[in-house]
Amino acid sequence: MTSKKHSTARASMSDLPLPVLRDPWDDHPREECGVVGISGIEGAAELAYLALYALQHRGQESAGIVAVDEDTARVSKGLGLVSEVFDAEKLEGLKGTTAVGHVRYSTAGGNNLENVQPIVARYARGNLALAHNGNLCNQLDLRNRLVDEGAIFRTSSDSEILIHLIAKSRHDTVDAQVDDAFTHLEGAYSIVLSVGETIYAARDPRGFRPLILGRKGKGYMVVSETCALDIVGAEYVRDIEPGEVIKIHQGKLTQLRPLPAAPHISPCIFELVYFARPDSHIWGMSVDRARRAFGRQMARENPVEADAVISVPDSANSAALGFSEESGIPFELGLLRNHYVGRTFIQPSQKDRDFGARMKYNPVREVLDGKRVVVVDDSLVRGTTSRSLVRMLRQAGASEVHFRIASPPVRHPCFYGIDMPTKGELIGSRLDVAGIAKDLAVDSLGYLSLEGMVGAVAEAGPYCTACFSGEYPAPLIDVERGLSSPDGPPKC
Repeated sequence: MTSKKHSTARASMSDLPLPVLRDPWDDHPREECGVVGISGIEGAAELAYLALYALQHRGQESAGIVAVDEDTARVSKGLGLVSEVFDAEKLEGLKGTTAVGHVRYSTAGGNNLENVQPIVARYARGNLALAHNGNLCNQLDLRNRLVDEGAIFRTSSDSEILIHLIAKSRHDTVDAQVDDAFTHLEGAYSIVLSVGETIYAARDPRGFRPLILGRKGKGYMVVSETCALDIVGAEYVRDIEPGEVIKIHQGKLTQLRPLPAAPHISPCIFELVYFARPDSHIWGMSVDRARRAFGRQMARENPVEADAVISVPDSANSAALGFSEESGIPFELGLLRNHYVGRTFIQPSQKDRDFGARMKYNPVREVLDGKRVVVVDDSLVRGTTSRSLVRMLRQAGASEVHFRIASPPVRHPCFYGIDMPTKGELIGSRLDVAGIAKDLAVDSLGYLSLEGMVGAVAEAGPYCTACFSGEYPAPLIDVERGLSSPDGPPKC
């Protein structure tokens, strides 16, 4: 099924790029994954590569592409960034008009080669490749039941569960087996899978994660965000609806039986707050415009007298512009981000609390010196980087530092595909707003209210706001059955 030349399964560990390590200074939650499916387009693997490049922000630990040419499936995948995993020779070997691609940050399953997606398997109806974005709330329950029935798992990823469900289905056709498998899943999933040269794509009934349908020539693309269509010149067709299952074969798109409806849709509002690229459109909404709306509402709720508005780049740029537009305080480039920070062999000393922040950000002293500064960030999770940034800004001459967060306090872990810290690590869970302001050593701190955040983008709601509100729209089956901790989903 997999050519020796292009299969990373035969590569030695010395041939593989080092894994991207968790940044202990990062105040943001980690993104989960990005998926790509391509059908009926020549050079599908090259298009998948470009699409994954555009989706790199959704996962930086690993990348993979499976290309299908008639009955032959070829796979190339590895640990690292898209540009590190693939080169021209590898892409040249991935022949076919069908491809499935994936970039990953592990939310369930460890960061090792066996868990890199797409997951590839041979079953009775042909070669199968699977790419999954999200997190199953009943993954341990399903895994235990499958193991009891004789299933042997090769990975610790929850995504492999779907392959076993398809393989064990007693239905006669692939369509029916895929349909049957999806009915067992609970939680968040936007999935692209191929069986031979046929592509299937599905979005869970609550629609937690985005999934987009595009068209290029006579073929189709399914991607996590519209930016992955833009990079290859594909046309946006529509969002795949919550609970929708589609099949693409030989240029024909078919809608299969929809999944049982949920009480209401619950797209993750954190996609608009932080995860999605600002040049993308998801759920019919411009991400940039949504973030500007958050910033404007935050300025109305948390006014302050100041000389300059600066953002924590890059994810807060749009919110900071919105805050500036509404408040009339000029937007300035007070912090610059180093986009080339990678692995380093230099280990900071215990006393160097600001090492990580200084690696990532540099203050512009001419903008900050003697100024009252409003610092806008999209979210505040641990508080680690923010504390360091405040010290850096004061050392650069800022006379006052006012922090404004374009979302409410993050108080609860996510079970739907975002790698949040455990509840005890969330600063918003441990401290009230006054306590957080004291911990960060800022002159004032203001959060966007939950009502203000949801109201700013009400046209695409209702939303999942579980990490802010603690109201989980999908049942946490593994937690309810004592298989995983209420402080966070299993990491396997």
